[in-house]
Amino acid sequence: MQLIWLFTSNTKCFSTFGISQCSSSCSTCLFIPLLCLQQDSCETNMLVWTVCAALIACGVLLRHSSFLQDVQFVLTKIKVRRFIEKCVQTNYSILDRFLELVKTQPHKPFVYFKDETFTYRDADVLSNKVARAFLQAGCVKEGDTVALFLGNQPMFLWLWLGLVKIGCAGALLNSNIRSKSLLHCLNCSGATTLVAAEGSTFHQLCEVTGVKSFIDKMNQASSEPIPKELRSHLTMQSPAAYIYTSGTTGLPKAALITQGRVWTMSLLLPSSGVNSKDVIYDTLPLYHSTGFLVFTGAIERGIPVVLRSKFSASQFWDDCRKYNVTVIQYIGEIMRYLCNTPQKLSDKNHKVRLAVGNGIRADVWRDFVRRFGEIQIREFYGATEGNFALLNYSSKMGALGRHTFLHKMFFPYAVIKYDIDKEEPLRDSSGFCMEVQRGEPGLLVTKITAKAPFIGYVRDMKQTEKKKLRNVFKKGDLYFNTGDLLRIDEDNFMYFHDRVGDTFRWKGENVATAEVADILALADCIKEANVYGVKVPGQEGRAGMAAVTLRDGLKFDSTAVFKHVEDFLPSYARPRFLRIQRSLDITGTFKLIKTKVVEQGFNPNEITDPLYFLNEKEKNYTPLTPDVFDSIIAGDVKI
Repeated sequence: MQLIWLFTSNTKCFSTFGISQCSSSCSTCLFIPLLCLQQDSCETNMLVWTVCAALIACGVLLRHSSFLQDVQFVLTKIKVRRFIEKCVQTNYSILDRFLELVKTQPHKPFVYFKDETFTYRDADVLSNKVARAFLQAGCVKEGDTVALFLGNQPMFLWLWLGLVKIGCAGALLNSNIRSKSLLHCLNCSGATTLVAAEGSTFHQLCEVTGVKSFIDKMNQASSEPIPKELRSHLTMQSPAAYIYTSGTTGLPKAALITQGRVWTMSLLLPSSGVNSKDVIYDTLPLYHSTGFLVFTGAIERGIPVVLRSKFSASQFWDDCRKYNVTVIQYIGEIMRYLCNTPQKLSDKNHKVRLAVGNGIRADVWRDFVRRFGEIQIREFYGATEGNFALLNYSSKMGALGRHTFLHKMFFPYAVIKYDIDKEEPLRDSSGFCMEVQRGEPGLLVTKITAKAPFIGYVRDMKQTEKKKLRNVFKKGDLYFNTGDLLRIDEDNFMYFHDRVGDTFRWKGENVATAEVADILALADCIKEANVYGVKVPGQEGRAGMAAVTLRDGLKFDSTAVFKHVEDFLPSYARPRFLRIQRSLDITGTFKLIKTKVVEQGFNPNEITDPLYFLNEKEKNYTPLTPDVFDSIIAGDVKI
């Protein structure tokens, strides 16, 4: 490693590359220990040589404010990869980390929930009782999957920990879904047992059939430690959880989260700057990867989690003050809701220093830090089932991260030209994909390798294959289709542009248009439905809209349709707008055309078809008049 020594001690080398000798606090000096990380790593050695070659070729790079951060980010990702490889070799799981913490800090708070505090020791005892309750009931054996159908509460965490202790996995069901989607999710997980929250649909069914309360069984169970032999079969490739994603089309799909994948998700927090002295606030659903990773990431850091059953804008900062929260997790909607609350003198009276999440708009970011103080925002990009992640470590408002040759070298990806109408990548005369120019939106694809695998969806080979792109830049290569359009600006910052396929995002949830269309078509008066998302000023994501045709001889029954979508769709998936058409536009291959209706939006001044909007107050789909439209645009009518 003489080359590193040369850079650290030879002043002439610094001046050669345009770097003046400076104080130890300067960012250039911070570059040196980064290069010295893991000197035994061939990968890092290669990175050092690459950096040096780049410096020799164009010394001006060090004058770019983000360059050192670019290098640090890639080295951090390499360090994470090597840590996970070590965990695979030693079969060291997040549960092993948790049990270590139980020994080293048994009395440290692990979960704050309402007025209750659970220490790491408490969590161990309660999850032991969960595990023994399952074993004594005789309904769960080694390798089984148990479906969890409950909202945010400590019991969710004890259940998952208890299942892992006996070598089982948890299928994390969205507690908002119902009907066809719910049964589908339950079936595709292969779960042999279901634990449902009190008051849920399944709980009511259990009461009818006389199934005993799990709480009763748990209270009667011993809290003695669970023998490690019961999970001796587990490896880093074993299932730890199934988390559901809408993906690009159809019903929800179960993404397999292996024990190794849990580590990948958990290490997002330290990569974002969370340390062992922090207290993190989680208001997002634990059945989502974004909510779940806070729980497992807290274990990795050995810190407390403040868990809330449901996000509340009015109580958010009171909770932060009450529990001395230093890190918050967000999705874009949360930040916007917080900015929309009435201003208070206490807005900056808190200890929050860091916010980690995704989906924040640049204008909301700006308003948030102006109002609530200089909180560091760490925006990240990733998919539950994906094999790639971005992190905005430069604090560039609105960006997802940066496009650099180093990142692309070690974690191959590309933003390629995409035909939105044909819903497929554009290829050149040789049949290969083409990368976009700066400023041009394109499809993000990430290379599938042994180190960056795409595991796919459980019991759904067809959808798994649809997410794979072959022969992208050469014959035989294989890439993961993220389904997201991104653009890269002239300064190499990457921005989210839109989603492709049959999915849009609303209220922090992915909505599969095919699923919503199927439900709408079951309404008595509706014959066909074309579901899509439309932009609403001031709102994150896209609001659901459906162009529908009516059955012969029937009129639109607005009240009945409202009742139908209320019964069969979660609130975020219910179309906010309906458009009654005589026929739906289709392609030559009978695919519904969405581009035109998406562009037309929901403006009654430009659309002659009858329009309706979801009126929650009147429990009805009421006519969307120009006055109502203006009120929606002005934000006076809630949608």
